[in-house]
Amino acid sequence: MRFREDLKLVIENALQEDIGSGDYTSLACVPEQHIGKAKLIVKDTGIIAGVEFAKEVFSYIDSSIIFNPLCKDGDEVNYGDIAFYVSGASQKILQAERLVLNAMQRMSAIATKTASYMRLINSTNTQIIDTRKTTPGIRVLEKWAVRIGGGENHRFGLYDMMMLKDNHIDFCGGITKAVKKAVAYKDKNNLQVDIIVEARDHKEVAEILQLNTYVRRILLDNFTIEETLKAVGIIGAKCETESSGNITEKTILQYANCGVNYISVGALTHSVYNMDLSLKAF
Repeated sequence: MRFREDLKLVIENALQEDIGSGDYTSLACVPEQHIGKAKLIVKDTGIIAGVEFAKEVFSYIDSSIIFNPLCKDGDEVNYGDIAFYVSGASQKILQAERLVLNAMQRMSAIATKTASYMRLINSTNTQIIDTRKTTPGIRVLEKWAVRIGGGENHRFGLYDMMMLKDNHIDFCGGITKAVKKAVAYKDKNNLQVDIIVEARDHKEVAEILQLNTYVRRILLDNFTIEETLKAVGIIGAKCETESSGNITEKTILQYANCGVNYISVGALTHSVYNMDLSLKAF
């Protein structure tokens, strides 16, 4: 339910930002009754994402617009491929154009990068997840793109998981105190959310394991590969494990081979180059 609400909010805000009081160029140059056709041309190679979002945008602007997809989200595409055709009121197509392109270019880049990371560790049981390092206002689109690329989503925000990181722990006065306060807060407010605790070294891993009945996952932050392997051996099946911190395409397989359940990669959403797409009338 929240996904649909967030999606609608993105569309509303983006169109208000772009159209404002009116698309004066289209209003001046294109007759209101004019019916046109356009196609989305791929000018790159990768994983297409945002086709369903584009459909939502066109429908929101004008429910009579006809949307004909030739690709589906997650398909591999190459230069010259056509992702979809659209036909309807030309003014409305022009109003939707920039939002559709901006979203699809970024979503496709994220999906492509996620898929490339997934291919690197497909011989393991480790799952790649995203982070909250997203573009303000369009997190729902970026996390959707990660799923399209084969990854999984970490928490969406601060409200759907309790994640005790270094600053929480230090402000609170230690891991044990922070976990106990988190559990008490959950109980008092009847919250059905998991607790994840960040460990900075093996001593903190051992302390968290003393509280493992309350903790769903241990986050091994900035551990070396050797430290990660040792930590996974200590933790065993008592908690889920997650590696995070400066993990690159060159090192991700080594971390996955340590046996961690998850590897979180902020670069999936904060360091991508948009896929080249173009919407052309015909």
